[in-house]
Amino acid sequence: MLSRVADSVYWLGRYVERAENVARFIDVNYNLTLGEIDSFNNQWSPLVYVSGDHKDFEERYGSPNRENVLRFLTTDKENANSIASCIASARENARAIRDIIPNAIWEQLNRFHLMVKEAAASDTPIFEPQEFCEQVRLASHLFIGTGDATMSHGEAWHFSQLGRMIERADKTSRLIDVQYFVLLPEARDVGSPLDVVRWSALLKSASALVMYRRVHGRITPEKVANFLILNPDFPRSIHHCVVNAMQSLRHITGSAQDSFCNASEQYVGQLGSRLIYASIEDIIQQGLHEYVDDLQAQLNTIGQAIAADYFSRPPVETNGLVTEVSQS
Repeated sequence: MLSRVADSVYWLGRYVERAENVARFIDVNYNLTLGEIDSFNNQWSPLVYVSGDHKDFEERYGSPNRENVLRFLTTDKENANSIASCIASARENARAIRDIIPNAIWEQLNRFHLMVKEAAASDTPIFEPQEFCEQVRLASHLFIGTGDATMSHGEAWHFSQLGRMIERADKTSRLIDVQYFVLLPEARDVGSPLDVVRWSALLKSASALVMYRRVHGRITPEKVANFLILNPDFPRSIHHCVVNAMQSLRHITGSAQDSFCNASEQYVGQLGSRLIYASIEDIIQQGLHEYVDDLQAQLNTIGQAIAADYFSRPPVETNGLVTEVSQS
């Protein structure tokens, strides 16, 4: 496969996944604040930190109030990680590979793009963020389902899957980090009713609340962290994402089990093994924030290795975040 095609397919998957995750961040935060409750006013700023774009936000918006944050994350075309920018970038990548993706994928992505444009024109993301976020999540699920149902699960599909899994693992780690360090900075709050509400909201943002309760029942920070980091079966856990990324890379390269042929496979395999044999007790002892920080650094390294091994363009760092690669 041409590196240009692999690049476009990979980022098509990543951008749609990123848009969905931004919608999840907004939705759970809106549920917690219930609009404009004074005691939660400072809760909008973590949404900007979780995306890693706080410097850009502060320069252009200043105060992290509800309207500014919602506009920055949903419809701001100058923010490369806003939902509107992500879907526009995904569409440009899809346009570049129109000859290798089924019409159904192109049509669903166009419907997604039009929905976001019309919502932006009517300011729906500002006045009715829950409705908008629900539409984004459903459109993303339709896109993924359409791809799974209509595209051969060959090399191109695995590049798309690879992009989606790396992006999802990164965003799940950021959700955990923000909850632990920014939303709950006071040690006295740990174990309080507010703590339970917020960890529940975290699970809801990952669509994990029902599955979590079936496995663990009562909500505790350690078990929530364990579920979202180490559960091998839940599709949004970091463990699950990294192992699936590892399998897609193996399919692309044809490497045998327990072997690797390039840096991408080596780094993904190392991270996968670390997650498979990790325990939540060891993670807590190390420090959850430090562990998640290290995970994000490793995911960045994997993204850079994938770009170097398979794509013609080098990765570009944006605001010190992730491996934001300039696209076509």
